[in-house]
Amino acid sequence: MQQIPSVDLRDFLSDDPTRKQKFVNEIGKAYEEIGFVALKGHFLDNQLVENLYTEVRNFFNLPLETKSKYEIPGIGGQRGYVSFGKEHAKGRSAGDLKEFWHFGQYVSENSKWANEYPNNVEVSELPNFNKVGEEAYKMLEKTGKYVLRALALHIGLDEFYFDNFIKDGNSILRPIHYPPITDEPKDGAVRAAAHGDINLITLLMGAQGKGLQVQNHDGQWIDAMAQPDELMINVGDMLSRHTNNKLKSTIHQVVNPPRELWGTSRYSIPFFMHPVSDMRLDCLPQCIDQDNPKRFDDISAGEFLHERLVELGLIKK
Repeated sequence: MQQIPSVDLRDFLSDDPTRKQKFVNEIGKAYEEIGFVALKGHFLDNQLVENLYTEVRNFFNLPLETKSKYEIPGIGGQRGYVSFGKEHAKGRSAGDLKEFWHFGQYVSENSKWANEYPNNVEVSELPNFNKVGEEAYKMLEKTGKYVLRALALHIGLDEFYFDNFIKDGNSILRPIHYPPITDEPKDGAVRAAAHGDINLITLLMGAQGKGLQVQNHDGQWIDAMAQPDELMINVGDMLSRHTNNKLKSTIHQVVNPPRELWGTSRYSIPFFMHPVSDMRLDCLPQCIDQDNPKRFDDISAGEFLHERLVELGLIKK
């Protein structure tokens, strides 16, 4: 496959069974063949997107000493600010050329998960930052819920199979700033080295310009560019494990721009959709057969997440 397919969530949300099944078939085929789609018809309106980017730029433009106040030790970077170069891809030592922020789940006080998740971090200098971040978080979570419903149908599960696993799930909204490159990067460092995502699915804002590349099954890197009204959505390693690699978690990267564009920033905002930590990721029986035997050991989502955060350098052994 040489380009990322485009699908429209409004087909799935329609009252027309034919349109709904069309969406299920299209997204299922794309995720089996390349693991990425560009999605129209999501729940983010243009004003919310504009407001979010404004707040994100305002935050990253703050002085480093101000941003550093919001880097919280001991939580593996799960909330608040993560400074430049701290995260690296699995298997690499060179830090990625980025800084980022994490908004996490908004659970009610009586939720069983209320004491498991760190609190979201409030930025006192920007009165609208947290409010806009929460609005975007909830619209992306809503979009992801319907994508997972379509995928459940595609693999022969009940449509609402994932609903209880993602309710109060450990999902993360990550505004990323790739600053201007001022010196030759050391050790081959790039803005985001080749990696697969940890989670169930990732919903990415900000893939309109060149930079994001996806590795197809022939080992070729292809540019993944969305239209202004589209989100780029890909399968993560958790969903790949759970479906015994029927749905593919695809390796992707963010490459450095041409030298003449080194002086420019890049912003992107992925929403990493995670389940609750006690969800089992054991390979589904529907995805195991003689031609595709069980590929992965049994593990919970929480155990898998911890393993990967250690590999990424965000949690020390």
